[in-house]
Amino acid sequence: MVGGSARVLVIGTPIGNLGDLSPRAAEALASCDVIACEDTRRTGRLLQMSGIAAPKLIRLDQHTESGLAQRLIRSAVEDLLVVGLVSDAGMPGLSDPGSIVISAALAAGVRVEVIPGPFAGVVGLIGSGLLGTDSRFIFEGFLSRRSSERRRRLSELRDETRTMVLYESPQRLGSMLGDASEILGHDRRAVVARELTKLHEEFRRATLSELVVEYATVAPKGECVVIIDGAPVAEPPSDDDLMAAHRRRVDSGMTSRDSVAAVADEFGVNANAVKRLVFGKGTGSA
Repeated sequence: MVGGSARVLVIGTPIGNLGDLSPRAAEALASCDVIACEDTRRTGRLLQMSGIAAPKLIRLDQHTESGLAQRLIRSAVEDLLVVGLVSDAGMPGLSDPGSIVISAALAAGVRVEVIPGPFAGVVGLIGSGLLGTDSRFIFEGFLSRRSSERRRRLSELRDETRTMVLYESPQRLGSMLGDASEILGHDRRAVVARELTKLHEEFRRATLSELVVEYATVAPKGECVVIIDGAPVAEPPSDDDLMAAHRRRVDSGMTSRDSVAAVADEFGVNANAVKRLVFGKGTGSA
């Protein structure tokens, strides 16, 4: 840490319900000399409604962060400032600006403190009912606005077995769901969550194809969290399955050695395991 009290406070803010601003987050906001935020008006209203005297507010969004990060951290070091970092809603750095400032602060030896707050992706995930008992999921954030890049990424996720959490704008929701339904499977379970923590919070639970129909012509209000069930986990082949595949190949004229390699490749199992099954333990011949 640079001498004095130069710090960057990464502060989670409410995603809708102001009651979710924690006492610690409010205390952190009140301690800041300057707050870097996406929208100074929105953050100003949050401070006013929370009874916090507003310090200097600096606009820091996806367009300004790269150019501002180094200057902001240099100022913090030189003037021993406590810099608050917030997004419009939720945690900075997660599909919102903040990661560049955090990296710059750490590189300069400035202490970074994270004050946890609401995260729309997790709120939607837990409320969706699609998180398995193993609690494994992946966060994709916003997919590309370009259909070709979006479809490419969805194709890469086709065999992903973990629950997937995505963000999408209301204007692109229908087209994104259409791509997901076509690529991941029309019967794949999914949930569209919107207006989270607000009065009109909504979870629409259905298959991807059903959600495509629902949002084909009418865009919902507010940004959406989309949760998609992971691909089914394939059952490992039984010994009988492996032996049956081996016998078919041998009966068709393939050597046992070549058959072992082919069966292992077909089922995605270790070739030595198939070899032991075919020739017996301790048998090294083919």
